[in-house]
Amino acid sequence: MPELTSPASPLRRALPAIIVLAVLLLAFALLPHVYGNLSLLFTLMAFITLAQGLNLLYGFTGYLPFGYVGFFGCGAYAASLLVLHTGLPMLVCVVLGGAAAVAMALILGPLLRLSGAYFSIASLAASQILYFVVSNTNLADVTGGPYGLKIERVFSPTGSYDTMLAILLIATALAVWLRLSAFGMGLQAMKQDPVSAAMAGVPVVRMRLIAWLISAAVAGLCGAAYAWNISVFYPDAVFTLQISVFAIVFALFGGVGTVIGPIVGAVILYSLYSAIGISTPQYFQLIYGVLIVLLVLFLPGGVLSLFTRRGIRVF
Repeated sequence: MPELTSPASPLRRALPAIIVLAVLLLAFALLPHVYGNLSLLFTLMAFITLAQGLNLLYGFTGYLPFGYVGFFGCGAYAASLLVLHTGLPMLVCVVLGGAAAVAMALILGPLLRLSGAYFSIASLAASQILYFVVSNTNLADVTGGPYGLKIERVFSPTGSYDTMLAILLIATALAVWLRLSAFGMGLQAMKQDPVSAAMAGVPVVRMRLIAWLISAAVAGLCGAAYAWNISVFYPDAVFTLQISVFAIVFALFGGVGTVIGPIVGAVILYSLYSAIGISTPQYFQLIYGVLIVLLVLFLPGGVLSLFTRRGIRVF
């Protein structure tokens, strides 16, 4: 009997991943035909992607980057500057925007020597340094300075929407890989006890750096697609700390270390923000604050922990 059931095991393990990816693809491919606000759907996809990208690092290594927005802004500026100064196709510029974020992550790699709050604060400081560099008036001829950048000649709501959907699927597929692969299990072992993991033969430093680079690439690609979508932006738009805060809260609310947790958190909380946060921000901030307090006190594992406590396996 074991011989009959073992070949089906890999398919059963991959089935939840296939379902999640298919639902995301169908939902965001069909929603524009049902709901006309393409900009809101695009922003929702961007925040799901950012929450998932942050989950790739924090959910599997325990490293929480408060300055995650730095990679987002780096991707946005790199792609936009390439559009302005080269004749490369926009999709190539988006990919190179992600590559620029990876290069920045390599430069900031020594931050991984820190841990806990020290790492979080150091990453926040790094993102603020990037912001001050690109917004410097003396560099206006290169970065646009405080006046921002304009790439309206490549403006394409449909093209940027499809690109963001592809990036969302890639980020989710990466979360699936970490969830199911030996590499991801090594990261989780390292998260629980890095010393014991290293003694067991897990290359802690190398694996942590790889997760850091993958997470940065997702944010960079997302920032590049976002810049393409809005076409005209200022430094404050792509380096605002609100982007990091939203990504962190969305991921934590759903549940980190899972595939669907960041998706659930972003959909619920961004829908709430769209419903009341724009028209009545004072009430939204109150509700947000209450939700975060309740989450910390009663659901530190996110809303998906309601299922895991009942023995239901969450993917």
